[in-house]
Amino acid sequence: MNRNAWRAVLAGGLTAGLLDILMAMYTWSWRVPRAIAGGILGPRVFRSESLAIWSLGLFLHFLILCVAAAIYYAASRRMAFLREYALVCGLFYGIAIWLVMNLVVVPLSALHNYGPFQYAALVQGLIVHMLLVGLPISFAVKKLASPTAN
Repeated sequence: MNRNAWRAVLAGGLTAGLLDILMAMYTWSWRVPRAIAGGILGPRVFRSESLAIWSLGLFLHFLILCVAAAIYYAASRRMAFLREYALVCGLFYGIAIWLVMNLVVVPLSALHNYGPFQYAALVQGLIVHMLLVGLPISFAVKKLASPTAN
């Protein structure tokens, strides 16, 4: 990847990660990163107040969103409409990220947590992912990645 690609992926992933984790901590608790770490460590994370576990969860959260930004960037190299229509595509990408995380990643994680979803939490999760995750990624790719870079 070239320098502009790295800038787009990191700017999109880190911005989306920051907005998403702040909203999650505001909504649920500052302990949310422990639940993220629980995805690989299992339910035992809830019996510990370890800063290492919290830091692992925070790292994993940002890693996941940087990977999501890299996927969007890679797709935008082949499908120019992802750059041209960043607003609409970012909103739909946020929905896609929410669906993958809640219907694939979390059920396969060590926590094995999945529905049934409460309606209000489902709507909030979709809106948050559309606005605070999908849009920062799509606009970072549109603004920072050169249109002809592969």
